[in-house]
Amino acid sequence: MNSHPAFSGARISGCWALRSDGSNSEGSLDRLLPAVATTLSPRKRTTSQCKSEPPLLRTNKRTIYTAGRPPWYNEHGTQSKEAFVIGLCGGSASGKTTVARKIIEALDVPWVVLLSMDSFYKVLSVEEQQLAKSNDYNFDHPDAFDITLLVHTLRKLKQGKSVKIPVYDFTIHGRQKEWKTVYGASVIIFEGIMSFADKELLKLLDMKIFVDTDSDIRLVRRLHRDITERGRDIEGVIKQYNKFVKPAFEQYIEPTMRLADIVVPRGGGNMVAIDLIVQHVHSQLEERKLRWDMAALASAHQSQPLPETLSVLESTPQVRGMHTIIRNKETSRDEFIFYSKRLMRLLIEHALSFLPFQICTVQTPQGQDYDGRSFHGKRITGVSILRAGETMEPALRAVCKDVRIGKILIQTNQDTGEPELHYLRLPKDISEDHVILMDCTVSTGAAAMMAVRVLLDHDVQEDKIFLVSLLMAEMGVHSVAYAFPQVKIITTAVDKKVNDLFHIIPGIGNFGDRYFGTDAPPDWSDDDLDDPCY
Repeated sequence: MNSHPAFSGARISGCWALRSDGSNSEGSLDRLLPAVATTLSPRKRTTSQCKSEPPLLRTNKRTIYTAGRPPWYNEHGTQSKEAFVIGLCGGSASGKTTVARKIIEALDVPWVVLLSMDSFYKVLSVEEQQLAKSNDYNFDHPDAFDITLLVHTLRKLKQGKSVKIPVYDFTIHGRQKEWKTVYGASVIIFEGIMSFADKELLKLLDMKIFVDTDSDIRLVRRLHRDITERGRDIEGVIKQYNKFVKPAFEQYIEPTMRLADIVVPRGGGNMVAIDLIVQHVHSQLEERKLRWDMAALASAHQSQPLPETLSVLESTPQVRGMHTIIRNKETSRDEFIFYSKRLMRLLIEHALSFLPFQICTVQTPQGQDYDGRSFHGKRITGVSILRAGETMEPALRAVCKDVRIGKILIQTNQDTGEPELHYLRLPKDISEDHVILMDCTVSTGAAAMMAVRVLLDHDVQEDKIFLVSLLMAEMGVHSVAYAFPQVKIITTAVDKKVNDLFHIIPGIGNFGDRYFGTDAPPDWSDDDLDDPCY
C-alpha cells in the first residue's frame, strides 16, 4: 500500500488523515470481510457511468478542456510513469461522485478519467435475473462485482493503455452490447461503494479517500432521489434503507474506512479536504513529470549509421526532379500540391511492398494457373498525424480499397516545448491491423514517437507499424528507430541536419502552410504546424 507521510495521523480542519501503517496494510486482507447470505435489493439505475469523452468537464463555474497529454514514455519508447489513481469509497448517496468532480475541477490538469465501479457488475445468470426482478438479488455484496475484470482494466489504464469499459444497464440487469473505450489518463478517479473491498484493487490505488457522510443525510438524499426520479413511495424507500442499505454499509463499507489515507467528512462541501487532496496530487504529478531535452536527443545519435529498418525510395531522376520542385521556395502552390501528390503516391506504393504477402494461385480467363501474391493479414489501416499527414490519405485510399482511416492530433506545448496529444480517433479493433502511420515531415521524431506509442497502447504490434513520411531528418529517423526498433520507417529522402530551432536542413519549409496556403509564424518549425509538433 502506498503511504503518505505528510498526511499521517493529522486532523486538518475537518479532514481526517489516517496512517497507512502495518495495521492498515492490504497484506492482512484476503477479503476484507466474510461473505454473508443476506440478500439486499438492487439499486435501480439506468446505466453505469464512466466518463472520459468528450475531453472536457463542465462545472457551474467554467469548462475545463482535459486535453494536451504530455509524454508518458521515455526516449526508449517505454512507459516511464503511471497514472495517479485516487480511490473514492463511501456509502450509497454519500457524495462520492460530487467529491470526484470537485477534485477534477480543482486539479485543473489534463486527461482525467472518472471510472465508476458500477460499470463492473457481473453478468447475471437466468436464475439471478429472476432474483433481481423480484428484488432478491444482492447487488451490495462484493461478489456482485466482476473484480477480476475491474483489476485488469484499472491496471491497464494505470499503465497508460487503452481499455474497454462495460456499460451496465440497471433496467435489464445486464451489460450493453457496446463497450466504452477509455484511453490516456494522467489522473484516474475510481469511485464505488466497494472500492476498498479487494486487496488487488488496493495495490493499484495511490491515494485512498473515504467520503464519510452522516447516515441521516444519505437517507434524505435517497428519499429525494428515489421519490422524484424513480417514482417510489416514502414507506418503500425507508423500508429498503433499513432492511438492505444500512446493514450493507455497516457490514461491508464502513469497516474499510480504516484503510483510507484521508477521510472526508461532509462530502463535496468540505473544500478544506478537497484542497488538501489536490495539493498532494499536484506534488505527485510534478515528481513524475518528464523533462524532454531535445538537444540531448539530437546529440545522442550523431555519427551513427542509419538503421536497417529505414527504407528510402530510390532517388531516380523522376523522384529527384519532384523533390527539386517541391523544395524550391519559388514553386507555386498549385505545382507544390500536384508534385507532392505524385510523390505521395509513389511513397505509398513503395510502403505497401513491405507488407506480408503469401503465394496465391488464380486461374486466368484463358484457363491457365497464375502463381501470384495476396496480402497476408487481416486489414490495412491508415493513421494520419494531423494536419499535414492528412494530405497523404488520398494516396492511400487510391491504392487500398475501403481502407480505414484514423487520426491523431499532436501539438507542441509552447511553455514546455513538449509534444502533447490533443485528439485521437482510431478505428475499432485496430490491434489486429497493419497500420500505415502518415506524417509529411519528421524532424526530431517527437510527434512520430508519440503516435507510435499511442498505437502500441491500443495493442497494435510494433512490427505491424509502418511510419511513412515524404521527408525526414536523420535525427528523427534515429529517434524513432532507437525507441521502436521493429517499426518500419519509409521515406522519399533523408536530410542530414536539424538546426537549433529543429527545422530540417535543407528541408522543404512548412509543408502544411505551403499545401493549404496558410501563413506560417516567424518561428515556424518544419512539423510545428504540419503535425503540428516536432
